[in-house]
Amino acid sequence: MAQEHRTMICITCPRGCTLDVTVEGKTVVKVAGNNCQRGVDYAMAEVTDPRRMVTTTVRVKGGVHPLVPVYTEKPIPKPQIFALLAEARKVELTAPVKFGDIVMENVLGTGINVLASRNIPLKSKAP
Repeated sequence: MAQEHRTMICITCPRGCTLDVTVEGKTVVKVAGNNCQRGVDYAMAEVTDPRRMVTTTVRVKGGVHPLVPVYTEKPIPKPQIFALLAEARKVELTAPVKFGDIVMENVLGTGINVLASRNIPLKSKAP
């Protein structure tokens, strides 16, 4: 199997090391350009199982705001991001919503929850 060289920017710390990663299939053979072990760990994870934190919004009925921002409690597999966003579009909560409320439990069978990142109180009724 042929070796492939990939260039990546490590995002685990503010240094932003430019990594030269040698890959054979789905196996990392060599990582160069890193200034710490986190660069090697990042490159290996990015090649074998890339994951990302996801933030979006979901609808809220009866709240002072029509949307609440939400986020995944842990990074989810990158190929599942668009499926997660499609599921989030189907969700409509009823106010009040509290920071940290579980909005979607075990999303897509990943074992990862989607949480509310803001309080949305009930809309007060006009006199």
